[in-house]
Amino acid sequence: MSDSPYVSTTNACKLCTPLGAALAFRGVEGAIPFLHGSQGCATYMRRYIISHFREPMDIASSALGEKQAVFGGGPNLKKGILNVMSKYGATVVGVATTCLTETIGDDVPGLLAEFRKEFADLPLPEIVNVSTPSYSGTHMEGWHAATAALASQLVREKVPAERRVNLMPGFVSPADIRYFKEILDDYGVAYTVLPDISESMDRPALLDYEKLPAGGTPVAAIRAMSGALGSIECGRADHMAESAATNLERRFGVRNIRVGIPIGVRESDDFFAALEELTGTPLPEKYAAERGRLIDAYVDGHKYVSGKRAIVYGEEDHVIAMVAFLAEIGVKPILAATGATCRNFKQALADVTEGILPEPPEAREGVDFHDIAEQAADLAPDLLVGHSKGYRYAKDMGVPLLRVGFPIHDRFGGQRLLHVGYRGTQALFDRLVNTILERKQAGNEIGYGYL
Repeated sequence: MSDSPYVSTTNACKLCTPLGAALAFRGVEGAIPFLHGSQGCATYMRRYIISHFREPMDIASSALGEKQAVFGGGPNLKKGILNVMSKYGATVVGVATTCLTETIGDDVPGLLAEFRKEFADLPLPEIVNVSTPSYSGTHMEGWHAATAALASQLVREKVPAERRVNLMPGFVSPADIRYFKEILDDYGVAYTVLPDISESMDRPALLDYEKLPAGGTPVAAIRAMSGALGSIECGRADHMAESAATNLERRFGVRNIRVGIPIGVRESDDFFAALEELTGTPLPEKYAAERGRLIDAYVDGHKYVSGKRAIVYGEEDHVIAMVAFLAEIGVKPILAATGATCRNFKQALADVTEGILPEPPEAREGVDFHDIAEQAADLAPDLLVGHSKGYRYAKDMGVPLLRVGFPIHDRFGGQRLLHVGYRGTQALFDRLVNTILERKQAGNEIGYGYL
């Protein structure tokens, strides 16, 4: 028997890579996500996504079986794309690989080149492909890989310069993206948000079912990215060698300004400063007033949150953003954990807490919830901050859970939670204070009604 410890995942603090890619592809107008793999992958992802967004989520599949696992899935891939063309009328097909097709070694770019040649007489959609095996990534890496693939494969030439801003918002809620678009409108600038799930994943009720939901970034707007004033890329974690924004910068000289997901005063200040730098437009009074109200709320609520100890978990960009926010309101993040691994997680946590905390929170990467729970038992947190998968651990520890990010399966309206900018931070701060007050009130024998 080996002396080395047996390592297994008990309850993963991450989701599969092609799930993130499918969501990103859903943020393009007229697009259908297409998984090259078994039918079960698409079924699992559809169910998981629907539970959070409460919206239909069609994901096509090449539906490979045992035969294709041995002889290759090329014929199924080609037939599947033809079916998507005929049944959906898709103008974009986002092909993401899965563990199965990566393991058997299907050459997807080669198969797609064959497809384009074999069916050149048909009005073919744009086909974007991305490699997303789950055994070497997370849903966040799938999201960013798909976003980069959209930029690198659809933006083919330099277009005339215009007063346009490219925004890569990261994996935030539809409500967050709607707020981003409102801000860009108020700056009076043309823009491309990539991807844009603000409508396709939070739709109004309709009498008839739409096979292709309205919304998403138009292909024409994606192609216009090469002529923009610059790009703003949200998220401090280094996920990959080349992102969508750095690809545009390398190929077309489109300046890239990278900021954190703008949660909290300081990170929101950086976002608005980037917009001002690119457009030359100063902060509109509307947002100056929102900033002022937020700071006033910080003063009013400080006595309720100051000194509280929090464990933060989830996607690395969200964890970094939440740690920045908690630190500036007086909550002490004592553990920052993610199921992913990235090149700069610890350094990013140090950067966003510098000058505020004596030392950054302990950073743990590549962990599952079992690891987090074991360590949390000795840390005595006052609350957990993260998505719904941490609920049972919060319950066991007897502390409240502030639900942020994805997935939120045990509460209603996760797709409409606003987190970003001064307005989103205000909503988040109110929820945080009330979460703490509710637990204090519920645990008091008197049950006092004035706090």
